[in-house]
Amino acid sequence: MAIAGAGNFLPYGRQVIEEDDVAAVAAVLRGEALTTGPMVERFEEELCERTGAAFAVVCSNGTTALHLAMLGAGIGLGDRVVVPAVTFLATANAVRYVGAEVVFADVDPDTGLMRPQDLEQALARADGPVRAAAPVHLNGQTADMASLKTLADRHGLRLIEDACHALGTSGPGWKIGDCGHSDFACFSFHPVKTIAMGEGGAVTIHDPNDARRLRRLRSHGMVRESADFMHHADAFDADGSPNPWYYEMPEIGFNYRATDIQCALGLSQLAKLERFVARRRALVDRYAAALAPLAPLVRPIGKVPGCAPAWHLAVALIDFSSAGVTRSVVMRQLREQGIGTQVHYLPVNRQPYYQARYGNIRLPGASTYYDRALSLPLFPSMADSDVDRVVAALADSLGIG
Repeated sequence: MAIAGAGNFLPYGRQVIEEDDVAAVAAVLRGEALTTGPMVERFEEELCERTGAAFAVVCSNGTTALHLAMLGAGIGLGDRVVVPAVTFLATANAVRYVGAEVVFADVDPDTGLMRPQDLEQALARADGPVRAAAPVHLNGQTADMASLKTLADRHGLRLIEDACHALGTSGPGWKIGDCGHSDFACFSFHPVKTIAMGEGGAVTIHDPNDARRLRRLRSHGMVRESADFMHHADAFDADGSPNPWYYEMPEIGFNYRATDIQCALGLSQLAKLERFVARRRALVDRYAAALAPLAPLVRPIGKVPGCAPAWHLAVALIDFSSAGVTRSVVMRQLREQGIGTQVHYLPVNRQPYYQARYGNIRLPGASTYYDRALSLPLFPSMADSDVDRVVAALADSLGIG
């Protein structure tokens, strides 16, 4: 049974926490290890099983996952990374964390996804060496990774997937996170995502050396294995055996560890991934049918062929100008009726920090997508009638009916 939510208000997203989730966390609290214990490794193993990845490194949140991936890819001062303009701040900010510069790419105006032609245009605009690209699987739909990989290989780029919206997304012969067309895939387990850990993130990886390095970097850069010691005089006893207390820091890292408490909740939630994804898909299908009579003023976002999304967001594209009403008025009216909505996202190139750094960049696809986007409530514990209620209220606020 799901733990009760807050009345009849429908937020745009909400975690689904059930009694077995509470029991899993309570068991850790009654045990010996609250952090860096057995649940961390168990969660990583299960995440590999679910995604098809060779390795997984769990960390404190999706932002730290992106930062670790940038470090793992060797991105640094003087480098440039292409990032689609329609994404959360963290995708671009992770590039800046490592001292590199962001090159913003345009997106498909109907899906919000960076296309190969958008990457090529961004590469042509770059004023220096581009080392990587970070395609974002917005709303749970995947970018065209096969084509992006072909282009990346041609230009010698590393690919870092921002899959924070897309755990559970799949297609013919692939799953998001298997790194079949990338070097790293980054996930978030924030409460509104497919599964919740309170806060939490992970990087899935194909290369064992990259996985080993990311595990070091998430824990201050420390190594405790004697094979990795740099033969410092304090590392070994007189007989050549490693000192049991000794550790080294060959490079500086961070405290980006996840706790056993988080991972216990994550394990419990991963067991429900298929159920959560199936319910999200059913709700998005119901939205599509319910919104159809509101066309052409309202329509769902474009669908990616061959992609079975684990929908993170249910986005409607609305012609507010033709409706004669602003988006903010619609959002306020819906909220008065107990319906929460959000906009994902203001293009990051418009943020004051990035405008001051890179100037005004014209990205028409990103602007068109942003101008029309409105995220409607979507979470697995919603009833079908909730969708009908949302669409009826939206139609009323737009003066359709």
